[in-house]
Amino acid sequence: MRTPLAHIVDDDEAMRDALTWLLRSRQVSTATWASAESFLAAWQKNFRGCVILDIRMPGMSGLELFDQLQQRRCRLPVIFLTGHGDVPLAVAALKKGAYDFLEKPFDDNNLVDRVIAALDQDSARHNDQLISADIAARLAQLSPREREVMEHILAGKYND
Repeated sequence: MRTPLAHIVDDDEAMRDALTWLLRSRQVSTATWASAESFLAAWQKNFRGCVILDIRMPGMSGLELFDQLQQRRCRLPVIFLTGHGDVPLAVAALKKGAYDFLEKPFDDNNLVDRVIAALDQDSARHNDQLISADIAARLAQLSPREREVMEHILAGKYND
């Protein structure tokens, strides 16, 4: 299992460094990516955490990366960072399933609070997946007769 990280994807090195420092000051582990392409090349299904994503970057934009991640069934919460003119794009991303967006300049504490909430959401989703996998494994171990009895109980038929 991987450690949950705030994956910072931004072409601006100073922004990546500032966000890393800010998040680490509140004990949030980070990984940084200089482009959407580099994050997408490294992305794996077992990544945990959230993505902090700049909307406008050279090459693949943040929105294009978001679309690619959705096609790959990535479930990491995505927080978009937007400039003033990008708010309509961010609203469109929210409608597609983004976790949140924050307009630059943003309040530092609000950003960290939103990242922590996104990390909590990812942890809850991950725990739900573990529970579902455990239930499926237990169901797979039932004999045909045990499965039949369980189905009758679930249907409310206790005396058949």
